[in-house]
Amino acid sequence: MAEEKRIKRALVSVFHKDGLEELLGKLNDEGVEFLSTGGTQAFIEGLGYRCRKVEDVTGYPSILGGRVKTLHPKVFGGILARRANEGDGAQVVQYDIPEIDLVVVDLYPFEQTVAGGASEQDIIEKIDIGGISLIRAAAKNFDDVVIVPSKAEYPVLLDILNRQGAVTTREQRKELAKRAFGVSSHYDTAINAWFQETTR
Repeated sequence: MAEEKRIKRALVSVFHKDGLEELLGKLNDEGVEFLSTGGTQAFIEGLGYRCRKVEDVTGYPSILGGRVKTLHPKVFGGILARRANEGDGAQVVQYDIPEIDLVVVDLYPFEQTVAGGASEQDIIEKIDIGGISLIRAAAKNFDDVVIVPSKAEYPVLLDILNRQGAVTTREQRKELAKRAFGVSSHYDTAINAWFQETTR
């Protein structure tokens, strides 16, 4: 299994766009193809970069008021496909699944929404489903995929890009996967705490 992997295609799905511009610029300079949805796609295109719509890959628009955008086998297949597995490779070809080498996510601000005294319905809508699923899938497949699980990790990837170009080592990908599961754990803990507090 190759230690180093080149980033050729990135799925970018973030709530907060601040801090993203420099990272996108470097990825674009490295020839990385962007894939995104909604506001993030508009932000990327607003910077003058080409960005493929997720719905053009999946054949489905964003539905249910934005609750379902990336949750599709063509997206998660592209993240979870094991590059060295012949069976996975054959199915990627069979189902025309684009391999995704980098996932950049910044989750809905659940804790900030709770702290701001929002209504129960507004708080529930800030429970991220697609984003947290993308984080877990990319982190699970760190052998092949780079995960940037929050804007706090933008500088980590940017440093790698500045030093190595769009190539990462397995050790770097595993470190980011560790951070990703930390983000996921913290997020779910916050959601659990809110439910515990409001169902006493």
